[in-house]
Amino acid sequence: MTQDARDQERKQAPQSAPQEGQKTEASGTGEQEDASHEKVSNGNVSNEDLASVFLRETEVVEEAVEDGKKIRRKGIYLLPNLFTTSALFSGFFAVVAGINGEFTSAAVAIFIAMVLDGLDGRVARMTNTQSEFGAEYDSLSDMISFGMAPALVAFTWILQDIGKTGWVVAFLYVACAALRLARFNVQIGSVDKKWFIGLPSPSAAALVAASVWTFHSFDADAVGFKLLMLFVVGAAGVLMVSNIRYYSFKDLDFKKPVPFVVLLAVVLGFVMISVEPSVMLLLLFGAYVCSGPVLAVMRKAKPKS
Repeated sequence: MTQDARDQERKQAPQSAPQEGQKTEASGTGEQEDASHEKVSNGNVSNEDLASVFLRETEVVEEAVEDGKKIRRKGIYLLPNLFTTSALFSGFFAVVAGINGEFTSAAVAIFIAMVLDGLDGRVARMTNTQSEFGAEYDSLSDMISFGMAPALVAFTWILQDIGKTGWVVAFLYVACAALRLARFNVQIGSVDKKWFIGLPSPSAAALVAASVWTFHSFDADAVGFKLLMLFVVGAAGVLMVSNIRYYSFKDLDFKKPVPFVVLLAVVLGFVMISVEPSVMLLLLFGAYVCSGPVLAVMRKAKPKS
């Protein structure tokens, strides 16, 4: 190779180096793009993982017995829990209405909560959708609708005018309602279904709500009515935690035929309630509340054979 050829080769060498560098740079850019696509893909996967983890961690799992076997069941039954949620909403609405001074609406909301509370259990039994979750949810809903709501409505209407004694009696009612529900939950299956031990919380709430509805519609604000409401709220609370038995009506069979006069009596009852709802409901639930102590006294006075 001559000297001129070697010089020519040296001149061409620097030109080829940048081309190789450019190739390297281009390949590096491609690797970065691939990495970014991989990160996006991994981001989607992680989002999907977070969603699945959230669903898994918040899922309700409880043990149930089906066909004599213990199984682990996931999820909840929607239909009966919709009724329970509606009852809870009615109880919360009663609290808000009471705070706003709409005491008639508050009392009506408590009675609506009573109807919905009676339906959720029956719907669950009819559709075979009973569950432990539903029972616990129903108990918490009852605490708001039949424990907190009646006490707050009575307090904001008239008990607050009595001062410290008023809110102490209102708290007594709330505490007794909580104790009544807790005792009822642990006694399920161990007591006679024909009787309630202690005044049921819906009936106690109905007595307080009907009293507020009736006396408020009559503009009753005298001292005598204040003391009467103090007695009604306190007595309803104490009766809930007492050992007095109340008829549960659970042994009534609505599938059996009944005499025509029974249906006639039901129709007359609806007519009477529609004429003056607040007064008739107060008399109806007042009679039921008094039935427990009256029957208890009669059993005590009855001579033993």
